[in-house]
Amino acid sequence: MTPERNQRIRAALAHRQVDLAVCLDRVHKTHNLSAIIRTAEAVGVHHVHAVWMDQQSGLRKGTSMGTHNWMQIHDHPHIEDAIDTLRAEGKQVLISHMSDKAVDFREVDYTRPTAIIMSQERLGACEEAIAAADQQIVVPMAGMVESLNVSVATAIVLYEAQRQRQLAACTSRIIFPSRKSSACCF
Repeated sequence: MTPERNQRIRAALAHRQVDLAVCLDRVHKTHNLSAIIRTAEAVGVHHVHAVWMDQQSGLRKGTSMGTHNWMQIHDHPHIEDAIDTLRAEGKQVLISHMSDKAVDFREVDYTRPTAIIMSQERLGACEEAIAAADQQIVVPMAGMVESLNVSVATAIVLYEAQRQRQLAACTSRIIFPSRKSSACCF
């Protein structure tokens, strides 16, 4: 490995958000999966949890243009299993869902350990996920369309989380031998 490659890997690891995760509820279209995985990796998210529509669904090699090599994808048989896992990790669970209870996604504190559940556009969030979430969030819409593509909505929410964490000086918990422990927000 070249010194430049080693430094690039170390820099990427130093910006990992180990306590921020995405959970996909029945998202199955390859182009959406690819975009979500790439965006998650780009903002430093290391874990994506997923509940697939059927046994044949899932992330295939090549779907995310090699990004899957840098990510941990956790498959769950049911959304309740995914949420139990995320709660056991101490995360608040947010769900993107249009309802009277939903708040503007920018009003949430993402500096806390957080999991964000995103669902496919056609079916929306399942009732179990809505009931189990701590908070419903929504990306406000000013035009005539009612929703964004799931990959676009995920990117918007993740970049808000990244923005808040950068302002609060949140960094990864990974400790390198040449540095002292990094600061965390909690």
